[in-house]
Amino acid sequence: MTVRKNQAQLTADEKRRFVNALLALKRNGQYDTFVTTHNAFIMSDTDNGDRVGHRSPSFLPWHRRFLIQFEQALQSVDPSVALPYWDWTADRTTASSLWAADFLGGTGRTRDGQVMDGPFAAASGGWAVNVRVDGRNFLRRALGSGGRQLPTKAEVDSVLAMSTYDAPPWNSSSDGFRNHLEGWRGVNLHNRVHVWVGGQMATGVSPNDPVFWLHHAFIDKLWSEWQRRHPNSPYLPAAGTPNVVDLRDTMRPWNDVTPADMLDHRPHYTYDTAA
Repeated sequence: MTVRKNQAQLTADEKRRFVNALLALKRNGQYDTFVTTHNAFIMSDTDNGDRVGHRSPSFLPWHRRFLIQFEQALQSVDPSVALPYWDWTADRTTASSLWAADFLGGTGRTRDGQVMDGPFAAASGGWAVNVRVDGRNFLRRALGSGGRQLPTKAEVDSVLAMSTYDAPPWNSSSDGFRNHLEGWRGVNLHNRVHVWVGGQMATGVSPNDPVFWLHHAFIDKLWSEWQRRHPNSPYLPAAGTPNVVDLRDTMRPWNDVTPADMLDHRPHYTYDTAA
């Protein structure tokens, strides 16, 4: 059984294996297909039209399926690899081990955001950004620029306390756990982390930055914790809702999986601790 661990608890060998698997997927072209998929959905998911991966109730099950597929791709390279998660309520600074040169590398230089160290820096030669929103083909970051702060544990707890999964109009203006976790309302959790990292993470091609997977693994873990705290609060909407994915509707692009199929992560992986 795959066990997803806090990145701060990874051994040197686990970090090396994870990085090497990422680089292997980049070399064989699989990695960029995930970036392309994510960008296509974030560009097409709007508040008033058909929406699947973002601004909608299926934000959480969609990304759960997306991460499972990516984790399986990593494991096709190295069966020992699992997606780590980044608890940004604890590892909150640019000095966190996450950003060390032996793992993800650090922030970008001031003039153009280019990441200069670590295995994903342009100088390493193994991480060209091919699916991009501008002409720059190197990984960019601007960690904490403009004095931005990552969400706190108290802010996370305030969202986990919400007892309703989602509510009409089922988009970025909805009141409920999903939208507050996604970050369009309230304390802004998920979206704020993307912006804090900056660079490609602040765009639709955010998976170009490997930290995308660690961030979303933690978002997934928070959903799991919310489910544990609110066992009688179901996924909503249940049925008959235009433009969004109801409980038993299939989700694009897979078309063989529903939110109902993704409510329990335990058939696929577990976490090292409760959230």
